[in-house]
Amino acid sequence: MISKQKGTTTMNWDQWGPGNLSNHKPVSTPKKVAAARGLVIEDADTGFTGAVTRIEKSGGVHLVVLEGRRGATRSFPLGFGFTIDGQPIELLPPAQRTKPQQTRTASGSRAVGAQRAQVAKASRIWVEGVHDAELVEKIWGDDLRVEGIVVEPLHGIDDLAGAITSFKPSPKRRLAVLLDHLVSGSKEDHIATEAMRVSGAQDNVLIVGHPYVDIWQAVKPELIGIQAWPKIPRGEDWKTGMLARLGLPNQTAEDIGLGWKKILSRVNSFVDLESTLLGRVEHMIDFVTVHE
Repeated sequence: MISKQKGTTTMNWDQWGPGNLSNHKPVSTPKKVAAARGLVIEDADTGFTGAVTRIEKSGGVHLVVLEGRRGATRSFPLGFGFTIDGQPIELLPPAQRTKPQQTRTASGSRAVGAQRAQVAKASRIWVEGVHDAELVEKIWGDDLRVEGIVVEPLHGIDDLAGAITSFKPSPKRRLAVLLDHLVSGSKEDHIATEAMRVSGAQDNVLIVGHPYVDIWQAVKPELIGIQAWPKIPRGEDWKTGMLARLGLPNQTAEDIGLGWKKILSRVNSFVDLESTLLGRVEHMIDFVTVHE
């Protein structure tokens, strides 16, 4: 996996005292960086690291709201006291924007610049459908290309055991599978249990899941202007019912695809997704790359 370590340099801007000024080396001025949504920074005093979600004003003071990987949010006054990759910066409001250097991928990993994608390895990540694959690609695509890992949609999981048998997992051919609605006692739970009985699956196959009926629900609802995803009754097609309640066309397969594109277009980085999904996908990537 690409390193995700953050710097922890603490700067004391108020440290004054006597000294030999002839030998004094001036401190370099911190780089000015505008607060832009998705920018990952660290508060030097507390060590809290997160992505910028918004700027707000409280008591006449401009605050930046940061969201960490597990969904925790904290607010800090704009200005000095922040770092990017250990380097001190002065955080400016968006109106004074200077374009920051891209140092993180959409998943929050350290960007590696113009490094070419590796040739695809034998290990794979499987997801249930095209929408799942598109979401994983948008957030983790840069990481996966560097690691040489391909994401493939299954288009159905009823014969997951047979698919794993055909894949022939081994220590150099590992497989991670992401399932929708993998909760205790569900159909997906029984399918996963049966699949793990396949020869070679133990230690070489990882099956994880999220609690959502569909991957759409892993997108934070406020991103599309609602407080919570509507509940769709049993027996009603989930995507059709969801689009109907969102006031979007929903009668054809094309309607479904366009509806998903509208939702996906709002997603820019890991802070736009529920932490439940983030942890699952990170675990999968670690699993298929640990022996590479």
